[in-house]
Amino acid sequence: MRRNPFDEIEEMLDRVSKQVEEGMASGGLQVPGTVPVDVTDTHDEFVVTADLPGYEVEDIDLTLTEGTLRLEANRAEEAEFADDGGRYLRHERTRKTANRRIRLPEPVAEDEVSAGYENGVLTVRLPKESGDEESKQIDIE
Repeated sequence: MRRNPFDEIEEMLDRVSKQVEEGMASGGLQVPGTVPVDVTDTHDEFVVTADLPGYEVEDIDLTLTEGTLRLEANRAEEAEFADDGGRYLRHERTRKTANRRIRLPEPVAEDEVSAGYENGVLTVRLPKESGDEESKQIDIE
């Protein structure tokens, strides 16, 4: 019996998808503008940890919509002159926007979600629960 060519294409796409996932898990495939995250399932909650060095709490926007955590961070453009009044000779730390969307595998208790930001690391705690899936703004402490 002759093999369906679409089955071969599907198998190839599955292999590529698995390689990309493995690369992302090992930190080997970092897409510019995305935020590196760890997502942990502690049985009672999901804990999302994200590296956001150089951002202020006011620069970070977190929302939870339909089981997807959306993280966006915007850093303001640096001035033409350095803080001490000197002129930049090299100016690489420019405005940077970073974002990430994380689909959660189970519903969470949206009213109990909490977030903290310390030393450039954002930690979001999402207790598990089944319920409605409306959008909720998350405050960072």
